[in-house]
Amino acid sequence: MSARSELASPAAANSSSRVYTPRRAARVLLVDAAGRVLLFEGFDPARPGHRYWFTPGGGLDPAESPAAGAARELAEETGLRLDPAALGETVWSDTTEFTFDGTWYRQEQDFFLLRVQSWQVDTTGFNDIEQRSIADHRWWFPDELAASGERFYPPELPALLARLLQSAAAGRDEASC
Repeated sequence: MSARSELASPAAANSSSRVYTPRRAARVLLVDAAGRVLLFEGFDPARPGHRYWFTPGGGLDPAESPAAGAARELAEETGLRLDPAALGETVWSDTTEFTFDGTWYRQEQDFFLLRVQSWQVDTTGFNDIEQRSIADHRWWFPDELAASGERFYPPELPALLARLLQSAAAGRDEASC
């Protein structure tokens, strides 16, 4: 897990002349049996040409735990419903700064790894902004993503997935000894 910085209040979160809106989020690294991760292709409504790939997940509701938020977002964005406990522990955390629709955010986010045999993605639960700003979804192999030339977030995603999947495979090998 990476070190996380504390979120500052919007008034204190200035970087240059930017004022950041603090946000908590939870994301899911949804990986199928072939080792591919599900990503959505989206764009910033204020910058439609700025396309990028990202994991399922999103902002937490007030007082919502990261696991509960990740499970809720996974159901809304993919149709996959599960008990938040099925996500297990957070596998990675970071803080990122970005602009979306003209607002700057400083987002503290937790990532969960969830393995599935396969999954047919159902996006009928997208909210209005997701319907307007998500163009596609795709399952990616980590090395394919790294070599694609596409923009994706977090930028560490291929290396993070390779490390997590290698660690999970090593754990399975040890358990079978």
